[in-house]
Amino acid sequence: MSHLRSSGRWARGLIALTTTAASTLAAITAVAGPAAAQGATPAADAVQAGQSCTAADLGKRHPFIKSTEVAPTITHFKGWYVTAGSTGYQNVTTNTQTTISVSVGLNGNVQGSFAVDTLGTVGAMLGLNVQVNYSSTSSESTSVSWNFNDPGYYGVYKGTKKVTGTYGSLNCNRVQQGDGSWALKWIEGPDSGSYTTYTTLEEGAVRCEDKVPANSIMRKAQGLLDCGAPPRAGHAPGPVDSSKATAARNAAAKGTAGKAATARTSAPATRAALDCQPDVYRIHVPGKPLNWSAPLLANDGIRLRESNWTSAHLDNWRLCDVTERNGVIEASLWNWGNGGCATIPADIANQEQAYLTTANCVEDDLQRFYIYRDVPGGSKIGLQNKYTGSMLGHDRYADGELIRQYSSGRQDGTGTYDLVKV
Repeated sequence: MSHLRSSGRWARGLIALTTTAASTLAAITAVAGPAAAQGATPAADAVQAGQSCTAADLGKRHPFIKSTEVAPTITHFKGWYVTAGSTGYQNVTTNTQTTISVSVGLNGNVQGSFAVDTLGTVGAMLGLNVQVNYSSTSSESTSVSWNFNDPGYYGVYKGTKKVTGTYGSLNCNRVQQGDGSWALKWIEGPDSGSYTTYTTLEEGAVRCEDKVPANSIMRKAQGLLDCGAPPRAGHAPGPVDSSKATAARNAAAKGTAGKAATARTSAPATRAALDCQPDVYRIHVPGKPLNWSAPLLANDGIRLRESNWTSAHLDNWRLCDVTERNGVIEASLWNWGNGGCATIPADIANQEQAYLTTANCVEDDLQRFYIYRDVPGGSKIGLQNKYTGSMLGHDRYADGELIRQYSSGRQDGTGTYDLVKV
């Protein structure tokens, strides 16, 4: 049996959690303590479905975890034969088996507080230290230095626990209660998606005859050895090809290629004529004169402006192709002044604080918005892009300030607007 150079009998962990990630996790909840290992519970002040919210929350959202799956995954592997004359420390260059990239949602990256909160919540629920900012295991061959005390047929590996699952979004919206009255409550919004992350990396060496824990990283590596046809006596010490490892590597590569082929294209289908409601609205900052004004120039964005005789209907909006599900409106926002629909530009849609603009109206989820409403009689709303899941808001109250997307919304309430009928 091989032995480690440092503490730990089977394998040594590599510190994979960055300082930023670690501090974010600590801010969300304590993950590494004994309580977390037994299964974390939500913090006392965490938002829960059914709890009351206020109009200032209409432009915010919070993640909740729908499902989790933890699977040992080998990232690098090499079959290795050790003879009586080749024991001791050896530097083994391993082949890449699979690459794991941290992602949240459709965009395949980690930007903004919503993604970080999602992964931090996963880590707290499972009692695992997981990556909570964008990172990827190495796609290059890497070496493992190992002390082989005994001759034998080994699998030398690096691996991790791959954590995947789905999340949902809690949004503030009006809810009719049993007595017919209305209240603002946190509800499960229509936005949802999947996430991928991984735990601290581990490296080690294992033989076919070793007894190892089931469902462990080491057991996963052991399964890549051709134990039914080990190297025969007289085989030269060093690398040994493994048909099982090759098959697993090819399957992982094929799966990655399939995901790339189904990625979103930037050429949406043409939309037929919009079915717009007759009412015309301005989208105001509550209690202030500035409101959303569409751009005259194609390379500009929707900005806060004060309405006057020069507005030329650029501050007038209609709701089009309106649907409603579970009290949440979905609609396109058509601008009377330039005839375009509000949209997040496709080339920057994956970016936190991407700006909102208008474009030719087409069949594209980047031009669709969920609208969360105040109780009847109130005109306040929050808006969420259907494709990106981000809430809309502005960084500061100023003439000419762009409307932008924020993954969790503006926590100071500046993502709440007034939908005022003209």
